[in-house]
Amino acid sequence: MGRNTRKRRSPLAVRAVAASAALALGGGGLIWANYYASAHEENSSPNTTKAAAAQVATISCPDVGQKLPDVPNQARTEVDGELATLDQQITDAYQRLATTRDAQARDAQFVQNSILQPLKDRRSAIIDRIKLEISRVGGTAPDSLNTLAGCNATTADQTQANNGGQQQGGGQQQGGGQATASPSAPAGGQQQGGGQQQGGGQQQGNGGQAGNGPVAADFVDITKVRPNVPQKARTRAGGSSGTFSSTCGVNANKKFNTDNVIVAPGVTNGAHHLHDYVGNQSNDAFANNDTFAAAKTSCSNQGDKSSYYWPVVRIQNGTQDFDQNNDGGGKEGNVGQIQQAKQAQIKFVGNPKSKVVAMPKFLRIITGDAKTTTNGLANANAHWSCTGFENKVQLTTQYPICPQGSSVVRTFAFQSCWDGQNIDSANHRTHVAFADAQGNCANGFKAIPQLTMRLVYNVPAPTLQNGQIKNAYAVDGFPEQLHKPATDHDDFINVFDENVMNKMVNCINRGQRCR
Repeated sequence: MGRNTRKRRSPLAVRAVAASAALALGGGGLIWANYYASAHEENSSPNTTKAAAAQVATISCPDVGQKLPDVPNQARTEVDGELATLDQQITDAYQRLATTRDAQARDAQFVQNSILQPLKDRRSAIIDRIKLEISRVGGTAPDSLNTLAGCNATTADQTQANNGGQQQGGGQQQGGGQATASPSAPAGGQQQGGGQQQGGGQQQGNGGQAGNGPVAADFVDITKVRPNVPQKARTRAGGSSGTFSSTCGVNANKKFNTDNVIVAPGVTNGAHHLHDYVGNQSNDAFANNDTFAAAKTSCSNQGDKSSYYWPVVRIQNGTQDFDQNNDGGGKEGNVGQIQQAKQAQIKFVGNPKSKVVAMPKFLRIITGDAKTTTNGLANANAHWSCTGFENKVQLTTQYPICPQGSSVVRTFAFQSCWDGQNIDSANHRTHVAFADAQGNCANGFKAIPQLTMRLVYNVPAPTLQNGQIKNAYAVDGFPEQLHKPATDHDDFINVFDENVMNKMVNCINRGQRCR
């Protein structure tokens, strides 16, 4: 492709291409260098767009962090730092990919020789340092780590062929339970992806206003989806049927940041998308347990200083919000008008088969996976629905279009089994687990109060016209994850006072309803 002499693209399109560095937690992710941002410019044509599609590359890097479940505690700070360096390397590779169009057009081997191979070499050096940090404190790194250095690239057409298309069957769960007051496992189903920007301030085709989603196939009219919610497990003798609710508001304080203190402690903008926070008011990248314990809380029960946080939802209607030019915001493809929940309901529930034990203070739990486009749906636990439909339909791989008078609902059910020892794990998953459909906790894990959350939003219903989505809403995420609904996730850090936690446990085990 020759030098571009057409009308200069908009600043937003430039940022979507050049500054939207795709950064995935744990050193893994897909890097999407989107050249469709110029498809709406003067003199563009279907042939121009087709030629661009042949050039656009995605780079898929293995997720190193998820392969490290057993990092010794003494090495975790150093390993977290090295994982952050892997993330930065992916960012650098993306920026080079997005700014070398002419070189890629002239040399078919440019991406391999000038981007992929140097990236592999740099990743190999960091992986070697991770292994050294683990062995230095007496641990053993997995032998497979060195195989994770290489990354792959494909054209945009290939990516669309692999991930695109309209989901059939309404995005029903294939493997999980409903995320309500019953035990829940991660949701299955087929992830849908792909899509590029075809227009300007609103969705025109498949790319969203930042060129990285969502697409028309990510939405479904909920009135046309068949019921898919399984029956709740019945509480048996010896089970625990009580509930404990905590009222913590809807982030009226407007506490936002793009940090992720669980996965990327000490790293500013470690989440690369914006979070809503309720409860603990001191959560940022540099908070520690002492910080959390001394903090103020938005919860009405001052004995609950826990931190509850989740990615914001935005309407992609052309509105530029306060973070349009910020890292984690517009610079990373998270654009549009931020929506805050009108309700944020926090409830802890019991186990249908056994009593629950107290959560340890400062227990960290992440439910769902912000990187399902990269990692697949094994850890997906997103549940989308509409008021009036929650007991019938829960969606994982599509956003619902709700009928008039109905509101969008995001629901989460956290892992409800704990290993009895650790407040976190190196991959932030293996210290907690989901109970099975009957409520059993396997492998010596203990049942704990299950956190369930219900977020309700008044968002205008998007419209589908001729295969295009207009005024779409979407959850914030990494640019390379294409704002897919399956990437929704939620985070929790337990900072309950011991007396309040004991009250919660007694209430749940006695079958009472408490606050």
